[in-house]
Amino acid sequence: MDLKKQGLNKDINDSLKSFKSKFINNDNEIYLDGNSLGKLPHKTIVDLENVIKKQWGENLISSWNDHWLELNNLINHKMSLLINSDKGEVMVGDSTSVNLYKIIHALLESNEFNKALISDSLNFPSDLYVLDGLKNLTTKNKIKIIEYKDDIKCDLNLLKKNIKTDPGIYCLSLVSYKSSYLYPLNELNKVAEENGSVIVWDCSHAIGVTEIDVKKSNIKIAIGCTYKFLNGGPGSPSFLYVSSDILEKLSNPVRGWFGHINPFDFSNEYVPSGNINKFSAGTPSILSLVPVNNGLDMTLAAGIKNIRKKSVDLGNYLIELIKNELSQHGVVVASPMNSDFRGSHITIQHEEAWRICKLLISGYKKRKKVIPDFRPHNNIRLGFAPLYVGFFDLFETVMILKSILENKEYLSVDQSKKTVT
Repeated sequence: MDLKKQGLNKDINDSLKSFKSKFINNDNEIYLDGNSLGKLPHKTIVDLENVIKKQWGENLISSWNDHWLELNNLINHKMSLLINSDKGEVMVGDSTSVNLYKIIHALLESNEFNKALISDSLNFPSDLYVLDGLKNLTTKNKIKIIEYKDDIKCDLNLLKKNIKTDPGIYCLSLVSYKSSYLYPLNELNKVAEENGSVIVWDCSHAIGVTEIDVKKSNIKIAIGCTYKFLNGGPGSPSFLYVSSDILEKLSNPVRGWFGHINPFDFSNEYVPSGNINKFSAGTPSILSLVPVNNGLDMTLAAGIKNIRKKSVDLGNYLIELIKNELSQHGVVVASPMNSDFRGSHITIQHEEAWRICKLLISGYKKRKKVIPDFRPHNNIRLGFAPLYVGFFDLFETVMILKSILENKEYLSVDQSKKTVT
C-alpha cells in the first residue's frame, strides 16, 4: 500500500477522529504547532462567555462562593487523574517559570539534598535562566550544565554518571524542546533516588501526549505548562506536582494569600496549607483556568493511552514519509527514530529551514498553509497533536515540503523574521 492510501486508511480507522470537530479548524490550513500553542476548542468559547457575561458580569463578587473558589480544586483533581497522583499533591496556577523558581528555592532551603543545581544542554533555556537566578543559594555559587555531543539525544551513561558522582538537584525536560527526545523516567528516577538526588521534571512538551504516571515512575517533582497539548490557551497556568513524601519538608518562598491554610481568616500570621496548596500564592486567575478545565476534560475523555498510541503512529508515519520523499533534498530527521524515546513532534533540519518555514506559513502558490515552528539555527518542528491532527495532514505537509525543495522556491523568500517564529 502506498503512503497516501495508508494515511487515508489510518484516518478512517482513527478512534480519536471525532475530537477534531471539537476545535476551531480552517480547512485551508494544517496546524502543526500544538507543541507551542494548542488549538481553541468550541466549548472553551462558550465557557468563557458564561464566566465573563454571567458569573463576572452579573453575579460579580458572589461568583467566588458560587463558582470560582471550587474551580481550582476541580482542575487540580482532573490534573491528578491525568498523572495518577494522590489528592493534595498537584496544583494548577502561576507560570512554569514561577513554579520552577518556588520549588527549586524550596529544595535548596530544605537541606534534603546537596546544594548543587545541575541541568543539561537539552533543557529549555528559560529553565536554565531560573536556575541561574538561584545559583547564589548553592554551595559552589554556580549551576552545572552537562553537555552532550549533539542536540538530538541525551547521553544516558554520561547523565547517570553525573548523578552518581555529583548528587544534588537536577532539572530536566521530560521531552526536549528541540529534538523531541523523551527521557526514560523510571530509569533515571531510580538512579537519582539511589544516589541522594532528586530530579525536577519539566513536562511542558510532554503533558497531554505522553503517559505520565507519577506513582509508577516514582516522580518526586514535576512542573509543566497547559497551553500546548492541553489546549489551555495562551499563557494558561502551569501545574506543579510534589510527592507527599517530600512535600512536608518543603516551604514555599513566596508566602502568598492563597498558600495560607485559612486565607479568609485574614490572620496576620502566616500558617501554610498542609498540602500542595501551600505553593499557591496570589488569587487564582479564573479567566485563564476556565480553558484549562475544558482542555483536561477532553484529554481525559480521549484517554492518555489512546492519545499516546496515536502520537507514536503519527510520528512513525511522518518519519517514513520524510525518508521516502525528502531525504534526497537535504532534509535530516533530528529526532529519535525509536518512538520509546520520542515525544509528539518531529524536528527536521535543512540549511534553509527559516525560509522554508516562511513559505509553509504563507500558503505560497495558493497551497494549504502549514503552520510549524522554527528553532535556531536550522530546525523545523512539526508538532502533531493527536486530538486534531490526522495522518493525511502529514502526507499533505510532506508533499508541500517536497515541492518547495524540488523547485527551490525558498530562494524567492527573504531572511527577515518576526519576533515569534
